[in-house]
Amino acid sequence: MKTRVKNILQEKKIDQTFTITGWVRTRRDTGGFSFIEVGDGSCLANLQVIADSRLTNYESEVKHLSTGTSVIVEGVLKESPAKGQDVEIHADRIEVVGKADPETYPLQKKRHSFEFLREISHLRPRTNALGAVGRVRSRLSYAVHQFFQDRGFVQVHTPIITTSDCEGAGEMFQVTTARPGAKEDHFFGRAAGLTVSGQLQAEVYALALGDVYTFGPTFRAEKSNTSRHLAEFWMIEPEMAFCDLRGNMQVAEEMLKYLLSDAMIHCAEDMQLFDKFIEKGVLKKLQGVVDREFAHITYTEAVDRLKSAKKKFEFPVEWGLDLQSEHERYLTEEVFQRPLTVTDYPASIKPFYMRVNEDGKTVAAMDILVPGIGEIVGGSQREERYDVLVARMNAAGIDLADYQWYLDLRLYGSVPHAGFGLGFERLIQFVTGMANIREVIPFPRSPGSAPC
Repeated sequence: MKTRVKNILQEKKIDQTFTITGWVRTRRDTGGFSFIEVGDGSCLANLQVIADSRLTNYESEVKHLSTGTSVIVEGVLKESPAKGQDVEIHADRIEVVGKADPETYPLQKKRHSFEFLREISHLRPRTNALGAVGRVRSRLSYAVHQFFQDRGFVQVHTPIITTSDCEGAGEMFQVTTARPGAKEDHFFGRAAGLTVSGQLQAEVYALALGDVYTFGPTFRAEKSNTSRHLAEFWMIEPEMAFCDLRGNMQVAEEMLKYLLSDAMIHCAEDMQLFDKFIEKGVLKKLQGVVDREFAHITYTEAVDRLKSAKKKFEFPVEWGLDLQSEHERYLTEEVFQRPLTVTDYPASIKPFYMRVNEDGKTVAAMDILVPGIGEIVGGSQREERYDVLVARMNAAGIDLADYQWYLDLRLYGSVPHAGFGLGFERLIQFVTGMANIREVIPFPRSPGSAPC
């Protein structure tokens, strides 16, 4: 049975025989010995394998091992006299499973740009940085479920194909079975698209089960080719019954601190890589979010702060306009120098489902801003009053008949409820320090690009 490299390096069971499987990273020969670095993806580190001329395939295969070749190695674990490693395997058997032609294999021992690696998305997880991103993403996914399950939340699998546009922006991918040029025949009896959010459906279950969350893929048919946008991404969206904006903020802030702490504890080796090579100081940045209390201001106060700033912004600052990334980062990085929660945004720039405040001009919305990225969480208390919700939907030009099921929730046992959304890729970007969001999802989808 194979043993993962991570476990061998952690347990260091000297003089025991192990079988490891993986891919050759490097090989160098000295006299009758070969020193082979083998990695299996379980951790950032490789395990050094010492092979000598006593192996039956030493001359025919071992001395020709190249980067990317897959192998099975059986041998005894020994203490290593070499600097920078505690243990190594003295091979009794090396089996070559699959060769990688060094003349054509694109991942040789050198640094490759992330732009180049995007062109070979089927091979890029074999690099140190992208492999580390994959492990951190996996751990954060686990931590999301752990956070909510430990607090009694129920996971809801909301539909990927939907007839509801939660954001009302009309940027949905349309789902159809019609062939090009044929008359449209709606499979579901009406127009349907890929979901932009599971929020509305999550509200259904929140008003039955109490506290719920959904965590799954969402889609936006937005032709934006920036380092911050994807056409397919994952969203974490909890919904809580009998909850107001303050309670919503508390859960969101607590969740963010929990996830950042978890990544630093359980992905320490990978996080050191990001701190050294990707974003110097990323660990200090994350620890600052975990350790410090979040500042709280209203949107109106934020606008006042921005208008009085001596800094010149590219985008205008006026009450009634949405805050841009440059505004958000200025507030959290230069003014407050800590995580910041902004509340009570103008109703005119927020979706119909957000609860209207007593002033009639603002809604009970919140955005959490963090240094280095700006907005990372967005949420609100939902409008639970039937008449107010109908008025908002009418003002937005929404056909009430299409959302009667949503309105029914306000007719039959309506309660104050709230929720938020956290873009999973945005979170991973923040944790790893990756500049482009396409580096933190295994197979990025963007306008003109959908490899694999």
